This record gives sequence, C-alpha cells and structure tokens, in this order.
Amino acid sequence: MKNGWKTREEMEATERVTLAPFAQKSGNSRGRKYPERSHAFRTEFQRDRARIIHSRAFRRLEYKTQVFLNGTGDHLRTRLTHSIEVASISRTIARSLALNEDLAEAIALAHDLGHTPFGHSGEEILAECMSDHGGFEHNRQSLRVVELLENIYPDFPGLNLTLEVREGLQKHERSAGIASLEAQTADLADEITYYSHDLDDAVDFEILTAAQLEENEVWSRSQQHVLGHYPDAREPELHKLIIRDIIDVQVQDVVTTSAASIAKANPKSPDDVRIHPAPLIRHNEELDKANQALRKFLYANVYYHPRVAEVNRRACEMLKKVFESYVADPRQLGEVAIRRLKQEGLHRTVCDYVAGMTDRYLIEEYARIAGK
Repeated sequence: MKNGWKTREEMEATERVTLAPFAQKSGNSRGRKYPERSHAFRTEFQRDRARIIHSRAFRRLEYKTQVFLNGTGDHLRTRLTHSIEVASISRTIARSLALNEDLAEAIALAHDLGHTPFGHSGEEILAECMSDHGGFEHNRQSLRVVELLENIYPDFPGLNLTLEVREGLQKHERSAGIASLEAQTADLADEITYYSHDLDDAVDFEILTAAQLEENEVWSRSQQHVLGHYPDAREPELHKLIIRDIIDVQVQDVVTTSAASIAKANPKSPDDVRIHPAPLIRHNEELDKANQALRKFLYANVYYHPRVAEVNRRACEMLKKVFESYVADPRQLGEVAIRRLKQEGLHRTVCDYVAGMTDRYLIEEYARIAGK
C-alpha cells in the first residue's frame, strides 16, 4: 500500500488475481460515454455505486411504494429498502461465484431508479398514458435517469456510469446478446427479493391466511424445514424464520446451479459470457417451476387482493389526473423539466416528471390540482 491506503491500481490488481476469468474486472471496463480521469483510490464500479447512492433519484425511492402504499405500515418495504435488499443478495451470490461484487451491487442499487410512484400499478397506468407517445417501462426509465435526468455534474448529463452498469440496466432490451454474469446476478437477486419479501409484507399486512400459505410449495417446504429445527416456533417469529429459510434456499440453489452451468459452458472471459446463447445465472428446473407457481400465487392472493387493489386503483386515478393536468398546462412543471420540453417533447417530459415523483408528492399535487 502507498501512503497508508490501497490505490485503485492495487485494487484492480487484486481483482485480476481473486476474481474468476469470466468475471468483469473494473480495470477492463469499456469506459464511460464521457471520458473522465480515473480515481486515485476507487475502482470504476465503486465510483458508479457511489454516484447511484448519492443521486436524488435513489433518495426518492424511500417514499415510493413497493407493493403496499408507502406510509400504510412502518415495517413494510419501500423501493429503497427493496433495492438495498437486492444489492445484499447480489453481493452474496457474486462473492460465492468469484464475480465482481461492486458491479453486481451497483446494478442492483440502480435497477429501480426509474420506477413510478405507487409500484407496478403506477407503472401500468403511466404506460397507458404513454401508449401513443413511445410507451413507458421502468427498466428503460432507470437507464434514462442515469443517462439524462440526474443533473449533478457540470460536464455531462446524467451520472456518466460505466457501460457495464448501464448494460446491466437494459434488462429486457440488451442489444449485444446476454449481459455480464454480474448483471444476470442482479436480475435474479431482484426476483428472489420481491418474491420472498412481498410474502413477508403480505403476512405482516394480514392478507394471507396460514391455510393459503401452506398450499404453496415454496412456503410449505420452508415451513417444514423451520419447524423441524424449531418445533416450538410461533407467530410472529415463525413466518420470519420461514422467509429467511426461503431466501437461503433460493440463494444456495442459484449459487450451486449457476456454478454448474458456468463450468459446463466454460467461458474464458466476460465476452464469452455475452455471446453465450442463454443466461448462466439461474435456478435449477425444479425450483424454477416452484417459483413460477409462487409468482402466480402472489398475483392471485396479494397483488390483486381487494385491500391492495382498491388502494392502488385510487392511487392510479390520482396519477392519471396529475399526468393529464400537466399535459394540459405544462407550466406546472418545474423549471428543469420545462427546459427539456423542446428537446424531449411534451408527453415524454411530463412522463419523466411524474415517474420521478414520490407517492407523497403525487398525492399532494393531486390535492392541489383537484382543489382548483
């Protein structure tokens, strides 16, 4: 170490020795759209992670709904806590497979920056509002946030993240085949997180009965495992132990299954991963099938539950009303948004503005508009 700290070059050298040949090394990053000088003691992906965490869009996630409307329960998850949990699981998987933890974490932290207020219901209604104007999808919007909408640097728009992080945010439209293993890791960590933690929140919110839960294979298997170790466990501790077991089962399966699929494919570099015809980070077929059933279970019993659906319906009415009001009178937009009108067009500018709102701010704007 020089001068008592590890230099960036030393960190990059450590990566070359400790990470797998198919892991993305920060020293081999394909760079940024706008060239910048390297940092003295942070790698490129560490800089990306810091830029994401310090962004306004990241802070606003604290007041955006995950499933249950923000503010309806002190312990219920928000987009911010969800993103942090995805990052944590991403690091665990990446570390176990000798991948680049910093890259996986950066992608995980940024993956929902473009999400609307009011969760997936808000996304659906905003997509409806934009159906004749280029559409809306939160993964594309996350990329738009980091490439354009965050404006904290004087020399370039957006956060000027590395190509590898931006590639990882192009979840459904990657132009060059499969993404890095780190991006695949963040994708699957996202699924693990929202399946397990939406279950957790639904139990806390008291909209799932014990009988309903026991009908689901993923839940019942972990329940049996927990009770085998803790036969006297009772609520509310019991379901927390079950959720922890579900996550552990999911992560262990991803690590072991992915390690086997990587060994079979035998990629020699990150570029070999990108040209491989299928993702290498995955569950085994049995658990993947069980997870598909869990997804259907959540839609049937949680996401469309009357206590959730009715709140979301009212929230979406507010979002649509605010969107239409801004389109009718764009002078209501902030100064920064108004300056983008000529370049981006009316509907896209309004879409950007509404998508960036917190639940709380949109409710306040609706009250102001409805009170006119």
